[in-house]
Amino acid sequence: MEGIQGLVSGQGRLMRRLRQGLKYLMAALYVLAGVNHFLNPALYLKIMPPYLPWPRFLVEVSGVCEIALGLLLLVPRCTRWAAWGLIALLIAVFPANLHMAVHPELYPEIPAAALWARLPLQAVLIAWAYVYTRSDTPSSHGVVMPESA
Repeated sequence: MEGIQGLVSGQGRLMRRLRQGLKYLMAALYVLAGVNHFLNPALYLKIMPPYLPWPRFLVEVSGVCEIALGLLLLVPRCTRWAAWGLIALLIAVFPANLHMAVHPELYPEIPAAALWARLPLQAVLIAWAYVYTRSDTPSSHGVVMPESA
């Protein structure tokens, strides 16, 4: 019996490490993407749908949000809210991705299939962020831990 408990315990540690490592990866990706909004604003201005007002302002705001939310993801007290913020941000930028997919002629340097592939990728990114909206404690995953004597 101890062998099984040890195996389960080891798997739990591995999953916590994996979850933590993926959180750091996610944070780094969002911080780098946010910084890129300021290093290469023309890239983001080009994909901005023409019906949205103040394109430069929106590019800058989305960059600041990506940086801030990426960093806040690493602050344990803020992780859940940062993850919800990233989900909201991903939903907010979806129109730009959709605009690119339905107007591939505006982006001849990017294959049309890649433009369409970005749309379901948004769902993957939302699911990844959603993982961090949940508490990391075993009781939050529907597992009831026995009380110690």
